Amino acid sequence: MVPSVDGRIVTEGWPLPRGLLSEYERTAATFDADAWIIGRVSMEPYAGRAALPARTGRARIPRTDFIARSDAPSYAIAVDPGGKLRWESGSIDEAHAVTVLTERVPERYLAFLRAQGVSYLFGGRDRIDVPVVLRKLRERFGIRRLLLEGGGKINGSFLAAGVIDELSLLVAPVADGGVGTPTLFDAPPGPAPARHLKLLSVERRRGDLLWVRYGVRRSEVDRRP
Repeated sequence: MVPSVDGRIVTEGWPLPRGLLSEYERTAATFDADAWIIGRVSMEPYAGRAALPARTGRARIPRTDFIARSDAPSYAIAVDPGGKLRWESGSIDEAHAVTVLTERVPERYLAFLRAQGVSYLFGGRDRIDVPVVLRKLRERFGIRRLLLEGGGKINGSFLAAGVIDELSLLVAPVADGGVGTPTLFDAPPGPAPARHLKLLSVERRRGDLLWVRYGVRRSEVDRRP
């Protein structure tokens, strides 16, 4: 993630340093991840705006996972509980597209995803169960290292579920000062999921960016098999 020094993540209007994107990509590549995952709003610019097919009387599609491809060099994953993304293709560059849904999405949307060649997983009946989704990603696609790249709500959900192993930040030389805009972690309602971090490294990058890495100390109750 690229937050401001006060933890905001909406970069529009920021006086960002030149070369930020290349620094971000270079940093992300060091993790040699199998896939990246973002929320619905963050995925919209990548997914496109394809039209849904007209309603038909087709038979009910079972609420079981659909795997269009499981041998891709990488995977681009979206968490889209209500089925709102309008995928134009089953891939983003070389990454195969996978979307995570709840069981309340309509048959028409499932048919649309199949036609576009987009794999989908069900993360729960009415809400996404993050640990279940992670287990499915490993079992269905062999994903072992996953980059979580925002926005604030999906980051907060993963933090609350206790499944983040490491936090990697390129802190921008910007003080945002905004009120009510998304932050690095916007956890769901409930007790704040505060986590104890261990500093792993700090490195100054071009443009006065600061690359900070933390390990997440997880208690026994948070650990997942």
